[in-house]
Amino acid sequence: MFSFLEEYYSLTKSDDVGALLGSMTLLNDGTSSDPAIIEDWKEAVNRTLEEGIDAKLTIKST
Repeated sequence: MFSFLEEYYSLTKSDDVGALLGSMTLLNDGTSSDPAIIEDWKEAVNRTLEEGIDAKLTIKST
């Protein structure tokens, strides 16, 4: 995921993606530069494992 986001950032220079990458970066000792994102990541992984994920595009008519 990190590599994908790095590539996306290099193409778009999106501030939001850059900030996310900064939060995801690991320090020399292997810890996260933003410890809160580790918990967010674990919650997302657990939710996906428990509930699955529906990545299909759905267009709702109005």
